[in-house]
Amino acid sequence: MMREILLGWFGEIPNHEIVFNKYLLALGILILTALMGKLVLFIFEKVLEKLAKKTKSEIDDILFDKTKKPIFYLVLASGLRFAVLDLQLGGWISKLANSLMALVFVFIMGRSISVGIEVWGHSFAKKTKSNFDDVMLPLFHKTVNVIFIFVALVWVLRIWEIDVTPYLAGAGIAGVVLGFALQDSLKNIFGGVTLLLDRTYQIGDKVKLESGEVGTILDIGLRSTKLRTYDNELVYIPNGYLANSRVMNYTRPSPRVRVGVAFGVEYGSDVTKVKDVVKRTILKIEGCLIDPAPSIQFLEMANFSLNFKAYFWVDRWDIAFDKKLEATEAIYNALNKAKINIPFPTQTIYIKK
Repeated sequence: MMREILLGWFGEIPNHEIVFNKYLLALGILILTALMGKLVLFIFEKVLEKLAKKTKSEIDDILFDKTKKPIFYLVLASGLRFAVLDLQLGGWISKLANSLMALVFVFIMGRSISVGIEVWGHSFAKKTKSNFDDVMLPLFHKTVNVIFIFVALVWVLRIWEIDVTPYLAGAGIAGVVLGFALQDSLKNIFGGVTLLLDRTYQIGDKVKLESGEVGTILDIGLRSTKLRTYDNELVYIPNGYLANSRVMNYTRPSPRVRVGVAFGVEYGSDVTKVKDVVKRTILKIEGCLIDPAPSIQFLEMANFSLNFKAYFWVDRWDIAFDKKLEATEAIYNALNKAKINIPFPTQTIYIKK
């Protein structure tokens, strides 16, 4: 094609056999495309990127930065392909040039879609407080990469005239076998996605598992969740288990929690006085909320004591345990000071003479 164009320009030159030597012409095509590639880079760096900086959107800045080099390589690959076609070499050289161009083209498409995912992810992350984007965006990027690698491989095999049908069938069977082999891992991955979408808990939440462990969520991964207990032990829980079990979240719907302190007094004590003493004691504790107000409940007349339970609210779950210990000590001291006896287990034995 290039030969016919140039012959139309230089057909009257008598010594055109030298000018149109096929190897020199191929070299000229390569040099021309290299210059065109440099021109493309110049346009991107000096014109398009400057214009992109003036816009409010970030997608054009990232897109130009990520695709300028691949487009440069695409121009070079195109020049190599035209040069090979003009030389009429055919065979494996032509297939190699076509394969190179196909790979570069697929790479550009994959890079452009990855940029779109990245920009969308950052925009989505600003609207959410969860770490959904931290986990899912890398997964999306890897998925896109795998898809385009597969597309590039199939395209190159077709260029080399290799029938991919048997390989696709084999890949389907292998995928089924692999799915059965990795069903536990896949269950954990889908469980992690479910937890992130449902926002069951977030990093820093205090939770109690169905198995009894209590601690703070340290990290939510795609396969497992890390829980740090109050003994500073790190527990790894598979997400598949968490997605199918009960989890008590002390942080939701708000970090405010109720604290309960059980105590008992001896029979014969004035119930009204007991409630008044304990309530005034709790209200003196720093961090105890007035609204909702503390309440003291008379629960039962047990074997050797009158059993009560004092309830009060605190602003944050992370101070609840310390306030419970403080309230227990304060109630004990207040009852002693008010001359209200606290009984201990006793047993009366009657001996018949």
